[in-house]
Amino acid sequence: MAIVIDASAMIALLAGERGSAVVQEAMDAEPVMSAAQVGELAGFYAGSLVEWSVVSALLDAWGVRIEPVTRQDAQRAGLMLDRSTGLSLGDRLCLALAERLDAQVITADRAWGRAGRVRQIR
Repeated sequence: MAIVIDASAMIALLAGERGSAVVQEAMDAEPVMSAAQVGELAGFYAGSLVEWSVVSALLDAWGVRIEPVTRQDAQRAGLMLDRSTGLSLGDRLCLALAERLDAQVITADRAWGRAGRVRQIR
């Protein structure tokens, strides 16, 4: 079964932060990221000491499947808008992908809560 990985969880894994073991376990399943999450990840590493080519090679080595953002995902993410939650468009696209795939989603972002298919790593 696929497990959707949020950019925050992937950053935790790459940095060896608390909760990274949970994300590492997901690498043994069917890890999936939304193309939007990959964009967030690339933005996080832009200008850092870690070159994007290294991060990209790790995603490939772990077999992370990158899913495009579909019209269905975009519409669902738009309908999830609730300004009181603070969830970004990228967050909502990640949740929409997990919903489309009927998959669990792993995040380090506490604003997502723990309800439904969301699994917090810390």
